[in-house]
Amino acid sequence: MEAKANVGDHGGAYATQGNGNLAWLNDADINGATGGYSLGFALTVIQSECQQLICDILRATPDAASADAAVQTARLASKADPHMAKKRHAVHKKDDANSDPKGASEEGLSFAFRFTDTVLSLPEANDRLSGESLRSARNRRSSNVSQEGYGTSAVLPERGIYLTSAVYRPILQFTDKVVSLLPKKYANLGNEGLQSFIENFVKDQFLPIVYVDYRTRVADALASPSAFRLKAHPGAVYESSLERGRPVLHGPLAANQLITEVLGWAQAMPMYAGEILELVQTLLERTLERCRAAYTEAVLGSLSSSVIGRPDIANLMKQESANTLLDAPYLLQLGQKVTLDGPYDMEGLEVEMELNNLLLSLRPIKQEQLISDNHKLVLLAALSDSLDFLSESAQQLGQRQPATPGSPMKRKSSMHRVHHHRRTSSVLTAGLGILAEKYSALSAECLRTLRVEMQLEAIYHLQSMAGRVYVTDQDAEEPEDFIVGLTTQIARRDEEMAAYVPPLKRSYIFGGICSVSATAFIKGLNEMESVNMLGVRQICRNCIALQQALASLAASSGQFLEERLDRVRTYYECLNLPFEALLAFVTEHDVLFSFSEYSALLKVNVPEREVPPDAVQRIGRILAPGKF
Repeated sequence: MEAKANVGDHGGAYATQGNGNLAWLNDADINGATGGYSLGFALTVIQSECQQLICDILRATPDAASADAAVQTARLASKADPHMAKKRHAVHKKDDANSDPKGASEEGLSFAFRFTDTVLSLPEANDRLSGESLRSARNRRSSNVSQEGYGTSAVLPERGIYLTSAVYRPILQFTDKVVSLLPKKYANLGNEGLQSFIENFVKDQFLPIVYVDYRTRVADALASPSAFRLKAHPGAVYESSLERGRPVLHGPLAANQLITEVLGWAQAMPMYAGEILELVQTLLERTLERCRAAYTEAVLGSLSSSVIGRPDIANLMKQESANTLLDAPYLLQLGQKVTLDGPYDMEGLEVEMELNNLLLSLRPIKQEQLISDNHKLVLLAALSDSLDFLSESAQQLGQRQPATPGSPMKRKSSMHRVHHHRRTSSVLTAGLGILAEKYSALSAECLRTLRVEMQLEAIYHLQSMAGRVYVTDQDAEEPEDFIVGLTTQIARRDEEMAAYVPPLKRSYIFGGICSVSATAFIKGLNEMESVNMLGVRQICRNCIALQQALASLAASSGQFLEERLDRVRTYYECLNLPFEALLAFVTEHDVLFSFSEYSALLKVNVPEREVPPDAVQRIGRILAPGKF
């Protein structure tokens, strides 16, 4: 290693090593380089002044700016040099003799920082800057220097204590560099000075303030009148990214931005990541509570919200094939159209029919049991997407593991906190994952409520078929009024929700209408008194109008609609068959309809149709030989 002796400005000798590091030769030389003061005393004064500067930058309280720094300075000074008091007294007399009040220090040694105003100008404006302007700028700088304080307000934003995370790492890097330059006997002075000060400041002042402040800010954001106000307009196209205009509600979005800002402190100050992640978890929990309150307000008094709370219906909805959208979020990332209501196996058909029968058993449904306000329905759709956004954000926050604080020299005061941080961080990361699941569950609850609400809306309109007499002498050209009302409602709600939920989720919301409507059409025959051929055409015309309305939705399965509603038309067209032709049809399509459905065809009154007394038994012998 190459070393070279040098003479300092004050006559002190030091060696410059081959790696560029400074190495003091001995204590006598150190005292000469510092004007007769010990290196420990000089370093203590520098660190004390640095503490004052930091407090000025952070707009800290007078206690933190003066008392803490003074106590720290006295403690370190006495520890570094037991004879320091005598030296301070001697230098104080010397300063009094010089009678320079501005340059003198009560301690005999001063070290000061000051930010001066900097004149900034565009390149093309430099040529036009007159000599008078330059003199004015110099005068302003001279005036600033004569003022008390450090001048930080002229160059730093008014963020005060929230700059703590920005200065934390540079302070540690500064102390690390100072320690690396000091002889080993003075190494503790660097660790126990500024480092101890900033760590105590973060623990005793920064964290308590932000705990209160950010909880209040998140609460204010979620309580704002615009917190759950819809952002997009009807007819707009849904955007999946926030940068391109994803319509996340104002309140959840503002809360997420504040939470992300807080998490950034854990990255900058990893030693306090455990405490900061606890705050993040608290903020996420409060945001979830407010979102659930908004959901409760929207569905208050509705039949759909109580229906999805029933264990039997909730279990069946989880078994539906459409539920794959809620259980497999990766489907949302597919760039192609995905059919949710694909081919059914027998188990899937049984689940569908059981669920439809449970919903139809709620008849008669009253208007006041439905969510008639479209704004509330659209809000539920927007809330669902916002909850998904927060769930994704919580998962990402949990995956951001703050780096373990490092240093060229191991900090003894931090080692036990680093180990504690690693354990606490893993626990809190798991907590963020649980919160993400809760956000996702509430989002799914919003979607299930909307799906059931649309099904109940369809049942409400189709229950008008009960008790009607479909005997007419006019051919049907238009659907009936209750069908027009239903199709108009579906189209309007789909248009208003289009901007707030992706197509696949809209398919889930509206996808249950077809199945329950088909079941309602077929069961409606049991409640009809009489039907003739033209009446059958009217019912088929109603069915076609509903199929066209559902097919016009952007996220619909044409094949599924055709299978379900073609079955309805085939069922009613069987009323036009003579009994012997109906027997032949049953023989060829024994699994198309159930025994009760075939029996209903025989029980309804069809003018000019002859039905033998044993008609039901004869159909039963075809469907279940040996039982009849």
